[in-house]
Amino acid sequence: MNTLKHLIDISDLSVEEIGQLIDTANDIIANPGKYSEKCRGKKLATLFFEPSTRTRLSFEAAMYELGGNVLGFSEAQSSSAAKGESVADTAKTVSCYADIIAMRHPKEGAPLVAAQNATIPVINAGDGGHFHPTQTLADLLTIAREKGSFENLTVGFCGDLKFGRTVHSLIGALSRYSGLNVVLISPEELKLPSYVKQEVLKKAGIPYIQTSNLEEYMPNLDILYMTRVQRERFFNEEDYLRLKDSYILTPDKLKNAKKDLSIMHPLPRVNEISVEIDQDPRACYFKQVLNGKYIRMALILKLLREAGTIA
Repeated sequence: MNTLKHLIDISDLSVEEIGQLIDTANDIIANPGKYSEKCRGKKLATLFFEPSTRTRLSFEAAMYELGGNVLGFSEAQSSSAAKGESVADTAKTVSCYADIIAMRHPKEGAPLVAAQNATIPVINAGDGGHFHPTQTLADLLTIAREKGSFENLTVGFCGDLKFGRTVHSLIGALSRYSGLNVVLISPEELKLPSYVKQEVLKKAGIPYIQTSNLEEYMPNLDILYMTRVQRERFFNEEDYLRLKDSYILTPDKLKNAKKDLSIMHPLPRVNEISVEIDQDPRACYFKQVLNGKYIRMALILKLLREAGTIA
């Protein structure tokens, strides 16, 4: 029986484990030199069957800053998947070369299949519209550093709430803390799926509002989590073009916002946040990028320690 610890879904981590990862990430930020040789001689395999800039480079930067090495590929055509190799066989093969795997795949469940077949820890770096747990950890570290706590927050999620895996994962993670209020802001066609409302929000007794009006609820928000409308998740180009500019955050729309609002976005941004907002001290999306590197460093350390690969 494989008892290796993997990270496929944010719910694989307890609240205590999330707290420990945030503590480690904060210590890395404060004392980077202390961690610069922790993964010396260890290898991270980045198996990216789907394009990515931030997530892949973030994992690579994380491993290099821990003193380790990286091998892998950045598109399916560069791998034996192009020849028809299964995810299971890829995972078994790569386990012979590396100490830990970060996998992104367009098919939901592919990283879980990899974890069931690998003999080294597997981190889900995004599987279709399903899960993206390390983005959620980056989001949680950002919230912890900006707000000091996960409790008693009103969080607005705006844009594509239907296909946005980062939204689904973050709602799931925040639902475990007390005092959460959620505002779901989207066009009718991109509303949060009913299973997330039933299985997460209603089950945890979290009050939520569904609306298409961002400005109306702006004054209530502690955090505004913007998302892009994702062309790659649409079957119909006409639907994408009709919905892609549904919400564009401009300075004018922030005039009634709280002075300590935190504006977040998992990136990449297309045009849903005006570049003028980049200079606003409330903009946190590039902080999220940096925090993503630190929390991935903490996660790599945790999984390699639990696998007995490092001390």
